[in-house]
Amino acid sequence: MYVLMSPCVLEPGLRAEGITTREDLLCFSRAKERCEKFGIDIVPLPCPETLFLGKDRKPGTFLERLDFNEFRDYLVTLEAQVRDIIRERGLPLGIIGVNSSPTCGATSTYYGSTDGSSPKKAERGVFLAKFPEIPVIDVKHFARYRAYLAAPLFSEAERTFNQKIRDLLRAHFFEVYLPQEAGDDTHCRSATAHREIFRMNREALDRADFLVAVIDGADADSGTAWEMGYATCRGTPVYSIRTDFRMVGQYELVNLMLEQSSVIVRDIRDLPKILGSWGF
Repeated sequence: MYVLMSPCVLEPGLRAEGITTREDLLCFSRAKERCEKFGIDIVPLPCPETLFLGKDRKPGTFLERLDFNEFRDYLVTLEAQVRDIIRERGLPLGIIGVNSSPTCGATSTYYGSTDGSSPKKAERGVFLAKFPEIPVIDVKHFARYRAYLAAPLFSEAERTFNQKIRDLLRAHFFEVYLPQEAGDDTHCRSATAHREIFRMNREALDRADFLVAVIDGADADSGTAWEMGYATCRGTPVYSIRTDFRMVGQYELVNLMLEQSSVIVRDIRDLPKILGSWGF
């Protein structure tokens, strides 16, 4: 089990001068952390720009810096090297690219323009475009893997459903914090235990990259609603699972404040794709 990774994620010094931010470095670190946590081997791709232009280079689009037959021929050589790896190891889970890169952009690339249109195109960079059969994801998206699962947890059915969602997410290499696993869940907890559980859950919410909330029922669970509101105020993306077929209004599946602050998922099988797991 392995991924192909844009080499600048592992060695940011390969990037063009002056483009790497602190946010970039944090995302690079978390992408590597996710691979390590789930035992995913990282195989770095060659860096066409560095190999062709050298390390000390200014930022530029493909048309400005790389639009040469010699470079296109060089990409063919590099593609052959990568395909040798694939023949030896089998297809990777996917490719982790770096958006905007002229060569390794995942879903956007600075290709350039000759007609006054935007130089940024919604497509793969010219190197990753040579592997259309392999799914690709931007490193900033891949770095967001820590989930907080907010849900009612008071009956066996609720807890079992929560565990089913947890297992699905973990199978797609997401780290899941599930409050029902975080402390004493009996009805006779002490006030000290209450404070400790609240602290642990709030700190987990602060660390989460996104929140998954179960909002089934005639009315959403009050604790889940609080967690959704807290995440929304922090700017943390919220994805709500609503398998209940009941409506609470003419147009509303659930309370409109909860519905409008989240992406509604009606089938948990769709959740990994919506979260951008490549579909493996």
